[in-house]
Amino acid sequence: MGEVVLAVGTAKGLFLGRSRDRDAWEWNEQPHFPMQGVYSVAIDRRGGRPRILVGADSSHWGPSVFHSDDLGATWQEPKQPAVSFPKSTGTSLERVWQLQPAGADQPTVVYAGTEPAALFRSEDRGESFSLVESLWKHPQRKDWGAGFGGQGMHTVLVDREDPRQLTVAVSTGGVYRSADGGESWAPSNTGVEARFQPDRNPEFGQCVHKIAVDAGDPSRLYLQNHGGVYRSDDSGAHWTPIDADLPADFGFAIAAHPRRAGTVYVFPLVADFERLPPEHRCRVYRTRDAGETWEPLSEGLPQEPHYGVVLRDALCLDDAEPVGVYFGNRNGEVYGSADEGDSWRLLTEHLPAVLCVRAAEIG
Repeated sequence: MGEVVLAVGTAKGLFLGRSRDRDAWEWNEQPHFPMQGVYSVAIDRRGGRPRILVGADSSHWGPSVFHSDDLGATWQEPKQPAVSFPKSTGTSLERVWQLQPAGADQPTVVYAGTEPAALFRSEDRGESFSLVESLWKHPQRKDWGAGFGGQGMHTVLVDREDPRQLTVAVSTGGVYRSADGGESWAPSNTGVEARFQPDRNPEFGQCVHKIAVDAGDPSRLYLQNHGGVYRSDDSGAHWTPIDADLPADFGFAIAAHPRRAGTVYVFPLVADFERLPPEHRCRVYRTRDAGETWEPLSEGLPQEPHYGVVLRDALCLDDAEPVGVYFGNRNGEVYGSADEGDSWRLLTEHLPAVLCVRAAEIG
């Protein structure tokens, strides 16, 4: 196994962990981007050497996208903002919620999802981005709402077999798909409830929290909603509930195994006003049969009452063998499993609130 890098974005900076065995970890003591909220991180391994992309938000300077080609030893920020709305939109950037490299067949393409909810595309590995105007000009966009944390485009998925197939998700706009590389878009929310609306089954306006792709079939998607966990077997055209075996159907995060079909992880929370783990127990849940059944994973996790909340991008997997699973919570704790979730250990604690985590084996 090569070295694994674990990037932890927090409310007050970025922390990088590195490990050769996923047992002993080395962490930077001084956060990168101190006092900036790091809401998005990507580890892009295309092009021969890894590039870390960071969407950081300074209360003084505003949001920006930084990149490092030496695993955080140095950072570069473009002279002009990497992500900015054209003046014609009359809009300014509030936050970069998502940074998503495209597939190996598009080695320089990176997508960004933002607040206000919009999609941006980069052709130079994240150094500059342009607005995908077809989605911005979609007639339904003006009626998208905002989730409790803001109106964020937090999910961007590129089909690994057909890069023209794009899926995005917005809180609260729902799921939108493009079959032509982003030239046109259509809502794709059939079966997903909006329990907070008078019409619980609208065409759009659902508060989708996160979407993940199955390892075996790129047309099979998994969705954590604001109430409800769903699966689609037709690239998001239709959605079916798969949460009957879970202790709660609310949550923010969902992540799929990179190689094992049907294996998915969630961190349930009680909805809607408590938003704490069910029975105040720290538990990750895993399915190995595409959501037909779920099992709690707790070995090594706190057994006493626990109140940590895992946000939508704060649960992730690496692609080592066996797969590592990681999550961070708003208590500032980061837990990891080197055996696909069967057992866990505390990797670091006393951090600022964890907003996102990303992991990758780098060689």
